[in-house]
Amino acid sequence: MDTAKQPDWNADLQLIRDAARQAGEIALKFFRRSPEVWWKNEGRSPVSAADYAANECLESVLRGARPGYGWLSEETDDDVARLGHDTLFVVDPIDGTRGFINGLEMWCVSVAVVHRGRPVAGVLFAPALQEEFSAGLTGDALKNGQPIAVSLPDPGRLQKFAAAEEMVSKLEPAFRATIERAKHVPSLAYRLAMVADGRLDGTLVKRNSHDWDLAAADLILARAGGQLVDLEGAPLSYNRPEVTHGTLCAAGESRLPEILDHLRRI
Repeated sequence: MDTAKQPDWNADLQLIRDAARQAGEIALKFFRRSPEVWWKNEGRSPVSAADYAANECLESVLRGARPGYGWLSEETDDDVARLGHDTLFVVDPIDGTRGFINGLEMWCVSVAVVHRGRPVAGVLFAPALQEEFSAGLTGDALKNGQPIAVSLPDPGRLQKFAAAEEMVSKLEPAFRATIERAKHVPSLAYRLAMVADGRLDGTLVKRNSHDWDLAAADLILARAGGQLVDLEGAPLSYNRPEVTHGTLCAAGESRLPEILDHLRRI
C-alpha cells in the first residue's frame, strides 16, 4: 500500500488565492495611472510596471511558501529546471495587459498549481471588477464564493461565442447562423471564466496561447461543467518544453461534440 503523504491541494488553493489577491491589489494601484510600458517579443507584446510589480509579489509569496515547486510565469525568464518538477506554479501576473494599459476593467491575475501536467488548483482575481474565480480538484467552481456552472444548450436562442471573426467566418453557414459573436474580451483567462459562469456559451482560442493564459481557467471551467480542449477533443497538458498551444475550444461538455465536429471541417 502506498503510504506516501498526499499533497494538500486545498492548502495550495488557499495559498494561491491569498497571493492572487495581494498581487491584484498591487496591480490595481497602477490601474488608470499611466504605468510605464515596455515592449517585448519583438515589439508585439506590451508589459507594464504593474505586471512586474505583481509578478514580484507572486514570486515572493508563492516560492517562499513552496520552495520545492517549480515556477513558470509570463514575466519571468523561463527556466527549464521547471521540467524536473512534478508540481509548479503557473502564473500570469496580469492577463489582459493591453486592456489594463487602455483602462479596461477585464484583466485578472491568473495563478494555478499544476501537478504532472494538469492543474490541481486555480484562481483568477479581477480586482477592477471585484470578482474572484477559483476551483480545486473537487467541489464546485466558485465566483466570489458562490457556485457557478456553464450554460446549457437552448435551441430557442443563439449561442453566444467569443471568437475572432476570421474563425467564425469559416464555419458552415448553417452552424454560423446559430452563433452570436460576443464583444471582444481582452483577457483570455477572463474569457474562459465567462464560459465557466455561463455568460458565454463558448469560445474559440487562436493558436499560440500559453500555459499561463490557460491553466487556472482550465480547472475553473472543468469544475463548472465545461472543458478546454484541442480540436481533437483532448485536454491540455501543461509544463512541457513548449508552453504554447494550438487552436482550442472551450464550452460546456454537452455543447463540445457539435462544436468540434464543425471546427474540424474548416
